[in-house]
Amino acid sequence: MTDHDARRRATRAELSGSAVDVAPRLLDAELRTVLTAPDAGPVEVRLRITEVEAYHGQGTGDFADPGSHARMGRTARNATMWGEPGHLYVYLSHGIHSCVNVVAGPEGQGDGVLLRAGEVVFGTDAAARRRGATLPLGRTALRDLARGPGRLGQAVGLRHPLHDGIDAITGEEQHGARAELWLAERRTNIATGPRVGVAGVAGTDAFPWRFWLDGDPTVSPFRWGRGAQAASSGVLD
Repeated sequence: MTDHDARRRATRAELSGSAVDVAPRLLDAELRTVLTAPDAGPVEVRLRITEVEAYHGQGTGDFADPGSHARMGRTARNATMWGEPGHLYVYLSHGIHSCVNVVAGPEGQGDGVLLRAGEVVFGTDAAARRRGATLPLGRTALRDLARGPGRLGQAVGLRHPLHDGIDAITGEEQHGARAELWLAERRTNIATGPRVGVAGVAGTDAFPWRFWLDGDPTVSPFRWGRGAQAASSGVLD
């Protein structure tokens, strides 16, 4: 693991490349959130990012990205994706889970990087309470605290729609929350492959835009999306 003291605040320029270029740069970075409740003081949680997925708004190469929320253009739901890089696109998955994405690419492109998994390195008790976990945490519970995008969103405390669009570059407060992105030195043990649970061709090797720290226990398990395995085998056109 990289020394926490070696991390530095991310800049908007560093996130202005395409999602595929920015995604591996976020591995081993920290997302730091501070939430302040009316009846309590500020609570900080720091999450070391271990797994991400890239999603393109305008597509790349010869193919559009059929797995992206921005594939059909700007909507009320995905408006944050089309803004400045470094804002966080927080959306609701399955009507329950708040998932966190880092907006990438130049403004108006619609790129995003989903934060799929991470390790809580500070504020573990607060993250556990948000997850409804029993304290003290055992080894497995600690590993699973932010293992998967829904768990990650819960652990860091960011919620849709309150915190959609929060700026992780300036750290400006939004509805009682602040977020900051701190980058680490580039890692070399980065693995790539299809995105998790994405349907059809968007979840195949045609879009190998999932990136993770190879061997890290907090990385989520892979599963095929609906029809993706068949598409990957060439059964589907």
